[in-house]
Amino acid sequence: MGKSQETFNKKEKEKKRLKKRQAKQAKREERKANPKKKSGLDDMIAYVDEYGNITDTPPNPTKSKEIKAEEIQINTPKKEEVDPVRLGKVEFFNEDKGFGFIKENGTNEKFFVHVSSLTEDIAENDKVSFEVERGLKGWNAVQVKKV
Repeated sequence: MGKSQETFNKKEKEKKRLKKRQAKQAKREERKANPKKKSGLDDMIAYVDEYGNITDTPPNPTKSKEIKAEEIQINTPKKEEVDPVRLGKVEFFNEDKGFGFIKENGTNEKFFVHVSSLTEDIAENDKVSFEVERGLKGWNAVQVKKV
């Protein structure tokens, strides 16, 4: 007679399967012994409180606020028209390399300027007017003119 084909690993797997079956059977019997009430619509309703959080309690009507329909903005508010032309002073300009920096009056922000965005020739310490546009590495001054 040959050895049994049942190995230790097979025995362990069979024990695990048996434990799972028994646990499942115990849960089934527990549910039969203690039936829950069927969930109604009231159990499924959720409310939103005044802070925007979801809750299961209905809102308190005494805390409600009256909102006028005219005050509700459906679209985004219009932006104020800002003059795109800014004033500044040429802080540094290298004519050989064709670039420099302009320091804006008031905010003291510096903007990169390239010779291709000049409308007239500029030099260091010139007062200029310019517009800004987004470049690859930050804001660039464009349409640069002497004032």
